[in-house]
This record gives sequence, C-alpha cells and structure tokens, in this order.
Amino acid sequence: MGMDFSTLRTLISRYCVGEENWVDSRTIYIGHKEPPPGTEAFIQQRFPDNRIVSSKYTFWNFIPKNMFEQFRRVANFYFLIIFLVQLIIDTPTSPVTSGLPLFFVITVTAIKQGYEDWLRHKADNAVNQCPVHVVQHGKVTRKQSRKLRVGDVVLVKEDETFPCDLVLLASSRDDGTCFVTTASLDGESSHKTYYAVQDTKAYNTEKEVDTIHATIECEQPQPDLYKFVGRINIYMNNEPVARPLGSENLLLRGATLKNTEYIYAVAIYTGMETKMALNYQSKSQKRSAVEKSMNAYLVVYLCILISKAVINTALKYVWQSDPNRDEPFYNQRTEAERQRHILIRAFTDFLAFMVLFNYIIPVSMYVTVEMQKFLGSYFIMWDDEMFDEELGERAVVNTSDLNEELGQVEYVFTDKTGTLTENNMEFIECCVDGHIYVPHAICNGQVMPDAAGMDMIDSSPGPEAREHEELFFRALCLCHTVQVKEEETVDGIKHGIHQGKSTSFYISSSPDEVALVEGMKRLGFTYLRLNDGQMEILNRENEVEKFDLLDVLTFDSVRRRMSVIVRASTGEVYLFCKGADSSIFPRVISGKVDQVRARVEQNAVEGLRTLCVAYRRLSPDQYQEVCQLLSRARLALQDRDKRLAEAYDLIEKDLILLGATAVEDRLQEKAADTIESLHKAGIKVWVLTGDKMETAAATCYASKLFHRNTQILELTTKRTEEQSLHDVLFDLSRTVLRQHGGMTRDTFSGLSGDCTDYGLIIDGATLTAVMRPGQEGSNSGNYKEKFLEICRNCSAVLCCRMAPLQKAQIVKLIKASEEHPITLAIGDGANDVSMILEAHVGIGVMGKEGRQAVRNSDYAIPKFKHLKKMLLVHGHYYYIRISELVQYFFYKNVCFIFPQFLYQFFCGFSQQPLYDTAYLTLYNISFTSLPILLYSLMEQHINMDILKKDPCLYRDIAKNSLLRWPSFIYWTVLGVYDAIVMFFGAYFLFDNTTFTSNGQMFGNWTFGTLVFTVLVFTVTFKLALDTHYWTWINHFVIWGSLIFFVVFSLLWGGIIWPFLNYQRMYYVFMQMLSSGPAWFSIILLITASLLPDVLKKVIWRALWPTTTERIQNADKLYKGQLSEFTPLASLHAPPKANSQRRGSENQRNPRRSESFTKKVMFTRWQRAPDYCTFAPLLRFADGSRHSRQGYNYSGAGPETSV
Repeated sequence: MGMDFSTLRTLISRYCVGEENWVDSRTIYIGHKEPPPGTEAFIQQRFPDNRIVSSKYTFWNFIPKNMFEQFRRVANFYFLIIFLVQLIIDTPTSPVTSGLPLFFVITVTAIKQGYEDWLRHKADNAVNQCPVHVVQHGKVTRKQSRKLRVGDVVLVKEDETFPCDLVLLASSRDDGTCFVTTASLDGESSHKTYYAVQDTKAYNTEKEVDTIHATIECEQPQPDLYKFVGRINIYMNNEPVARPLGSENLLLRGATLKNTEYIYAVAIYTGMETKMALNYQSKSQKRSAVEKSMNAYLVVYLCILISKAVINTALKYVWQSDPNRDEPFYNQRTEAERQRHILIRAFTDFLAFMVLFNYIIPVSMYVTVEMQKFLGSYFIMWDDEMFDEELGERAVVNTSDLNEELGQVEYVFTDKTGTLTENNMEFIECCVDGHIYVPHAICNGQVMPDAAGMDMIDSSPGPEAREHEELFFRALCLCHTVQVKEEETVDGIKHGIHQGKSTSFYISSSPDEVALVEGMKRLGFTYLRLNDGQMEILNRENEVEKFDLLDVLTFDSVRRRMSVIVRASTGEVYLFCKGADSSIFPRVISGKVDQVRARVEQNAVEGLRTLCVAYRRLSPDQYQEVCQLLSRARLALQDRDKRLAEAYDLIEKDLILLGATAVEDRLQEKAADTIESLHKAGIKVWVLTGDKMETAAATCYASKLFHRNTQILELTTKRTEEQSLHDVLFDLSRTVLRQHGGMTRDTFSGLSGDCTDYGLIIDGATLTAVMRPGQEGSNSGNYKEKFLEICRNCSAVLCCRMAPLQKAQIVKLIKASEEHPITLAIGDGANDVSMILEAHVGIGVMGKEGRQAVRNSDYAIPKFKHLKKMLLVHGHYYYIRISELVQYFFYKNVCFIFPQFLYQFFCGFSQQPLYDTAYLTLYNISFTSLPILLYSLMEQHINMDILKKDPCLYRDIAKNSLLRWPSFIYWTVLGVYDAIVMFFGAYFLFDNTTFTSNGQMFGNWTFGTLVFTVLVFTVTFKLALDTHYWTWINHFVIWGSLIFFVVFSLLWGGIIWPFLNYQRMYYVFMQMLSSGPAWFSIILLITASLLPDVLKKVIWRALWPTTTERIQNADKLYKGQLSEFTPLASLHAPPKANSQRRGSENQRNPRRSESFTKKVMFTRWQRAPDYCTFAPLLRFADGSRHSRQGYNYSGAGPETSV
C-alpha cells in the first residue's frame, strides 16, 4: 500500500467534496515576457485558446452521436428491433412497413436537431471570428478572438465586449477606473466600477503598456462570478512588488465597457475556462406530465401487444394440433422445418405476430408531438398582446418541450423586486434623529413652495441637530458607487454639473443608490464626481466640498451593508456605513435608535425599502490599524473572502446612528390583476424575496396576494425566539386544520371557500431550521412534513430574507411533496436562476436586472402581467390540444390493428395481413397524420377572451384531468368497439354473397380494403366531430386527406407499377367502388362506429355538463359574442351543498378582489349598445339568490337597476 493516505484524502476532497478549501494557482506572464533572472523559474504553462464551443455535434460525429441519442428513446429502439426482426426472419409484412416510418421519424428529428446545432455553430463562429485588438511590440494589431492567448495584452474600446476574462492594467480615465455593464452575465444592467492595478494605471499608450514587466499569480478558473483571488508581481529594478488582485480588477467575458474611452488589460482566462463558459450549466432535461402519461400508455399498449402475440401463438399451435391443419397438401414443410425444435418455431411465430401487430404502438406519434410543440411555440412568440412597446420585446420560447405544462401549473413561485415591482426606485423620505425630510415638500421643517396642502409630518430640528443633519446628507452623497455621466447637450457647449444640473445623470450598479443620491440632490446636497481619488459634493451654499476617498468596503449579501472611508478637507477621517436595519442596529452604540427604528418599521409596513446610515470617526492610529487589516486580508491567496469578512466585521463597529432612508419600488402594471386571476384559476402563488418582512408583506397586500381579511400566520425568527420551533409549527398546524378536520385545501378544487383565508410568512433563518434534518433521539421530528401541511392549507405564502439557494430549496420541497404538483418559477435576476432551473417550468422576466434569468429559463416574457395570458390562454390551449392528440393517436391505432387481430381467427393464425403493405406504411404517415397535427395547432374549444375573463375554467384541466386512466380506457374501448363494428360489419355483410355485377365474390384483399376505407373515414370524421374551431385550413386538410386516400388507392391499384414484384392490389379498389352494396356498407359502418360516441356526448352534455361545455353551449347561443357578456359565473357547474353557506357569507362581506355575481343583458341595435342590469331568477354559482340591489356596470350606455 504505497500510496500515502494524506495524498488519497486530498484527491478525494478535491474531486468528490469540492475545491472550496483547495485552491490551485496559475502563473501568467504579461506580454509573454520572462521574469528577470534570479527572481523565479520561468515555466510556460499550456492554456486553451479563446475558442467558445456551445455546439453539441461536429461534422464527423453528428450521425453516430445523434443516432445513439435517438435510439436511447424506448419507442425508437423498439421499432428498430421490430425492423431488424422483419429483416432476419420470415415475417408476414415487409420490412418497409416498419423501416419507412422509423426512417421518417429519425430523419425529421435529426434534421431538426442538426439545424439547431448548426445555428449554435453559426453563433460560435460569429463570436470566435470577432476581431480583437492586441498590443504586440508596442503596436496594436488585430487578430481573431479565437487566436487570443493567456498573457496577451488587449485594447478594448468603449461599448465593446470583453473577449475573455481580463485583469485591468490601465484606463483612459486618470483615476484608473472603468465602468462596465454585466447584464449578459449576472443580470444586472446598471454600471459597475472596476479598478486598474495601482502601479500600472498611469500607462496610457501602447508603448508604455508594452514596457510593463510583471507576472500574475491567480487561482485556477472557477464559475463563481463574484470571486477572484490573485496577486500581481511587478518588477521594478528587478525587484518584485506584490499587489493584491480581486474581483474589482477582473473584467469578465461578455461584459461591456461603458463611459470609458479605452482600457488595456491582460488575458488570464480564455475560451471554455472563462467564468461565462463555466456558467454554461447544462439544464437538466425537464419532462412534462403529458410525456409521462404517454410513456405510461405506451407500457400498457406494449403489454396488450405482447398478450396478443402470445394468445395468437398459443392458438396457432392449438389449431395446428390437427395434423391435416398442421401440414396441408398445398403447404408441405421442408425437412429443415420439420427438424426445428418446437420452442424455436414458437418463438419465431411469436416474433412474427409481434411484427404483425406492432402498429398498435404509434412511432409517428412522437414525431407529430415534436412538430406540434415546435410549431405551436410560435403562437406565443407571435402574440401581439405579449409584446411590450417600452422594451420592444416579445415573449421568447427557449424550450418547446413544456408547452402543455403551462396548462397544468398548481404553484407559482415569484420573485418580488423587478418581477412584481418595477425595480424603478424613487426616493420618498429620510429620517434624521427622528426628524422627517421629504424632497420638494419639507426640508429643515420649512414647507417648500410646491408642497401646498400636504400634511406636515416634520417638526423643525434644533440647532444642535443641524450638524447631524448635514453629516447624514454628506454620508449619503459619499457612501455609494455611483458614477456621473455628463452630456454636451446645451447649445453645443459642454455644461458641467455646476451650470446645468439637468445635463448630467447618475449611473450605478444599484438603482437604490441612484435614488438616494438623487434624493440628496433634491434636498440640497449634490454629488458632483469622483476625480483623482477625490469625491466632490456641492452643498446648500453652492460650495464645493472635497473628500479624499481612502477605501471602499463593498456591499455583499451576507453583511448587507457597505462602507466608505473618507478624509475631509479638515483632515478628519470618517467611516460612513449604510445598510439594512438588521445589520446596522446591532453595531450602533449611540444615536436616537428608538425614533429611527419606529420610522423604519412604519415605512416598511407601507411597502418602502429602507436603509439605515451610521458613521464613525477614525483617529490616525485607528486608520493605520484599519489599513493593515485590509492589506493583510487582500493579499491573502487562501480564504481571502473569509479574511476580508473578518476584517470588515472588526472595522464596522462602534457606529453612531444618523438616520434612515425610504425608497419606493412601484408595483408593476396589472400585477395585482394577474395574481388575482391566478388565485381564481386555483393556482397558489408564493412570493420568494430577499427583502425584509414588512416591505415584502406590504407589497403582497398591494398586489392582492394577501387581502385585508386574510389571517396572517408568522413563522419567523422573532416568533421562534419566544417559543421553540416545534411549538410554533404545531400551533400553526392546529390553527389551519381546526376549520376542516384535517382535510387540506387541496381536497377541494384549488382555493376552497370552506377554509378561512390563511397567509403564511416565513423568513430565511427559520426556513433553514425547518429544512434541517431532525436529530436522532430528539423530539423535533420531521419539521418539513409539518411545514408542508401548513403551507398546503394557506392560500398564499410569503418567504422573505431568502438566499438564492433557499428559493430553489422551497421549490424542490413542494415538487417532492406527496401530491407532486406542477410548479412554475418566475424571476428577473441572476438570484432567481436556481429556482427557475429547479421548477417544472421556469419563466424569465426581461427586467432591469439583465438577461441571466431569461437565458436560463424555459420561457421569457417582457412583464409579469403577460403570465396571465401565457397560463390561462396559451397553457390551456396547449394542454387541450396535446391531450386530444395523444388519446386520438392511440385510438386510431387500436381501430387500425384490432381488426388485424380478429382476422387471425379466420385465417388459421397464419399471420396473413389484413391490409396491403402500402396501407400499413402510409396509414400513420399520410392518411391520418395531417388532420390531427393541424387540430393540435389550431383548436380553440373556447373563445380566447372567455378564457381570460373567467380564470376558473383553468381548473377544469387541472391535475392532468384529460389524460387520466378513465379517459384513456374510454378512448381504448371506443377504438375496440369501432374495430369490431368495422371488421364484423364487413364480415357479415359479405358472408356467402356475391356483390359485383358479373357475379364475382370479393376476395381477401377487397375485404381488407373495405375495412381500411371505413377505418380511414371513421377516424377522420371522429376528429371532425371533436373540432370546435373551424377555419379554411381545417376544411382543406381534413377533406383533403380523405381525397388523397381515395386518389392514392385509385392510382395504386389502377396502374401496373414496374418496380413491384407482385401487385396484389391491382384493380381491387375500383372493383370495390363499382359495387353498390359496398357503398352502402361503408356509409352504414361509419355511422354505426360514430353513433355511440355522438350519443354519449349529447347525453353527457344534457345531463352532466362541465363548466367548459356550458360555456360552449352559451357561446353558440350568442353566436360567438359571449365574451361581451359578464360575468360567466352563472354558467359554472352548481357547487356542492357545503359551499352554499360560504356564498351567503361572502354576500354579506364582499371582498374587493371578488367579482360580483350579476348578469348583464346585451342588445345590439343600429345605435350604441344598451345595457340592462337585472337580478336573475336562477340560482348562481354561490347557491344564493341575487341581492335585490343592482350593481353598477362600467360599460357604455344607459343603465337601469331592477
């Protein structure tokens, strides 16, 4: 055992556990220059080139790789086996009958996947061949991006995209900074500041940059966008000077240079090692509920197929037990056949029967489903109602495999900021030592000119508070990462911020920061610029104050605060800190904490985003100590983030509280209406946000997630501090289950009215405790189950203070619950990607936080309001269409192959086919495929406007209702019935009878052709009867496919084809059509086949109509104008008796979110329409008679209450 155990442990921890504690490094020689002799060994490492590869195939591996992937699908592999069996043994049908459909399916799929990969190749080539400017020997040369190497010094100009990951060496700006947007990487579209290495920032020309002699040591590539640890050794007089490198020095591939003329940077990670490429995570293959149902049905039909083959094989040997039948004189066996073992003969016969009946499993269904999904996805992209003029964007479909899943959603998990809200911040007020300041309204207790009529909320501060007030304003003008963009727009002369303030604007990585700086500007303190390390502000007296920016302690989501260290012109050093109240208050030692805390809580309840501001004066000794702490932490290559966090923790303490700010993030247009519609559709909406509880709760009330009579249940840190988590969970569980004796809300359809409306609020810390597995021997039990039980009984849930990973954990928890509901996650930022990938359906919103969420989503929409139409209309239609497609395919194949099974009883189980080879091959490919494909693209069983107006219709299709086993059995039984009618109808009508004019009897091929003709017409007419939405295309395809069948049959049997060895169908079809009884039989059998289904529909619609069928009937009655009538509640199915009580309660206590139960009569005259509101005599959906008081109707024209 020669291997050292410590080495083995290191390898295991590196490759299995992860590389968090193991950091390898690479050395990069800037400009490929060797270090001076004697300093370090020159070891040139090999790095990949800058080529990006997102494609899946190459020219050489496309066929084998694609074939391997396609034959991994069970259906394709099954048909391949059947095809090989037909080639190997003597089977009753030609190998062409299986080979041609399989070849068609494989070819169509290969072409689709090849085309998609060709597009990826094209996109890769466009990126890889993009020109890049590289500094070589003091000159700028152009080369293709793919030829870039690690160590090359690159020149990037304004608005250009970085070709690889770069370390910033120098910038056109004097302070060595540059501004970058990283929207394509992390979803944040605002500007971020990056810093050049201090010792190289003065090099501004190609020749100067070429003189840089340095090496960079840094970590190996990692996918974390926000983490970078490195060190640059700059050789001055052959002596290395080490400087730290962090994420603020690293420019990432895909980001764009802004507001900076040019920069020089060195390539450190190239090609597939860039952070962007490492974040190309392959999405796990999501499978829809419909696809799972298809696979389950496939297994059932496979069992039916095997049982048919076994039964026929057994009956064949029973039939052949009589020697005369076993070997008749006209079919004597060879000696080899007589010698063969009976088991081998039986197995060969079993395979032959499998081949004969294999058409019961429809291979063409898979290609039809693929085409339906691919073509159907364009309806979302072409929808003008989902086009946003402000953004100029349409909805985008990134994956078409989940279209029907949009019609099955039970849970929606949504982000708050940027999804429910606009992410457009507006400064509302600030509070300094308990005194309130509102821009343009109240300042220093003085009423501003344009604030007449406002309620005053401020008392004037005393003189001693003036110093704190101005310090607060200065703190907000200095503690930020905002940049100033100046414009030359006033008479062609460049006006700075002094002369024309309107000609400049602020840009930042955080919209909150811009709102705060603009708020200070309106209160009299204007941030001017950062110039040569000095921050300039303009005070109320129009005097410019300058502060030296000594250090920035950047914001991070763990600390939830940021700080700056500045030196005033008086020489005093200040640390200004701003952050969330939860991270500032514990670090404060003085200040009017109670007054500020009370104002912060009040603002949070109103839905405003709050920040607290504090400061600390630093003595020279303290400042030196701070510098040493930061320097040691920043130079560390190992655990730099941890050391920096510890340093920040030591520095940001003993603060004096100045005040707090309040910023408003407005609710998105129609967000409340969308959430209300989703509730009515039976969909539960959860909000997952990183915001504080009070702010998020206020947004939930504004967006109608919670209503005023919603009983709020809290599962928060505050409550778990007062009593144990175990007790809190059991208390909440007893509360929600008290109403209905243990029945969950899911027992009822969606949101049951029998339950009190509960809303749950949980925070991140408590969720962590809930998700933690219970310790053995403790009485904690499994908290997850109890938590899920509470959630299932709440109409809405708010999760606040959530980390991105916790959002994904919540989604995963609900997905894995016993009901296995279909989940949808929607968000707009990089922090939402994890839950978007985790949910069954992920939707990205094209918000202000960039495109990370959009790129990782299955679908992308411009605004949250478009979710309503995507689910209630498009999702509804997709599910209806594909469920009919799947059931219809199995039905028509049962009709097709069951007569073949019955035929074996009349041909001595000799494996004689009933249909001709051409019919076997073309039945699914040509004769019956186009009508169902078009149906699955065009069908609209209910008008689009009605679906939008009445979200409750979404419940009719919930829980995969159209593809449940009873529905599947009905279609299968219907198929068997039709097959029996076709086969025995033709059999008895022709029994012992001559039918042709010359006295000839029909032969077996004529019999088969007659059955096949009835079959094609029956299944096509069945689809026509199921079609509600008729267009000229439907008529063309349905009747055209029948005409094509007749024309093909006439040509196939009317011409002697030279490429056929035998032509058993010659003149068969014409002979059949020349017989009058044959025509009569065809019409009679088609009618007999369709009659039971028609009668069943008529009776069911008359006696037990669904809500959908009621609305279809009403829409026909009003000739397609039903969407102009309101509401549709009267058309809903009557409720159960136990919900009548709730109806009368709601009438006494109407909620603003509920639509009133009324009926409007509409009469169309030549003039403007008249509306008349009246109380109907019928009982409505809530089971109570209508109130005698009429409700106002908002439509045009006169109105009368009756």
